[in-house]
Amino acid sequence: MQLPRIRTYVRTRTAQRRAVQAVMLLCVLALLPSAWMFTATSDRLRTAEDVPRTEVAVVFGAGLWDDEPSPYLARRLDAAARLYHEGRVKVLLVTGDNSREEYDEPDAMRAYLTERGVPDARIVSDYAGFDTWDSCVRAKKIFGVDRAVLISQGFHIRRAVALCEEAGVRSYGVGVADRHDATWYYGATREVFAAGKAAMDAVFHPDPHFLGPEEAGVERALAGAR
Repeated sequence: MQLPRIRTYVRTRTAQRRAVQAVMLLCVLALLPSAWMFTATSDRLRTAEDVPRTEVAVVFGAGLWDDEPSPYLARRLDAAARLYHEGRVKVLLVTGDNSREEYDEPDAMRAYLTERGVPDARIVSDYAGFDTWDSCVRAKKIFGVDRAVLISQGFHIRRAVALCEEAGVRSYGVGVADRHDATWYYGATREVFAAGKAAMDAVFHPDPHFLGPEEAGVERALAGAR
């Protein structure tokens, strides 16, 4: 092999090795937020049977189908109603998107819960829970929640707990079981990318899209429950 060819071969091999190293580094960096979430929530996940009795449960929105809770959201609400009826929580804070007149997650969530026997006076609506971080910050700053049970699907619950803890809400997470269909796999895949935003939120603590004045809804609902 001639000397110029040897040099070209060495340069090519070096470039390939560096490219592989760069890809591996990017993969590690991409997985760091997920690793942080798993570490931060390792002792905060519970089942509906063993979650500590807590005054407030936060139920995160998960979309509407024809103005009714989607199947995923319905299962979150079923779990919340169960915890209420078993006396494990006293008040349900439903947080979701009401950014436009024709789309109202919190009111749909409230209607679903009341149909299942949860008193309307024990339900508090957060109409500006546009994402998980917003819901957690507003639970703390607007509604005065210091400790809560969080209810969501298993693929989302770690992110919810990690962010609410960062927002100052001592949290226990109840992950709702679901069959592993296409929607489940989409949600689980989405969480890998959402973890990056969650890590940024945890570091920089941005203000929610809408903060607004403090509300006494949770305080009043708890007073009526005592």
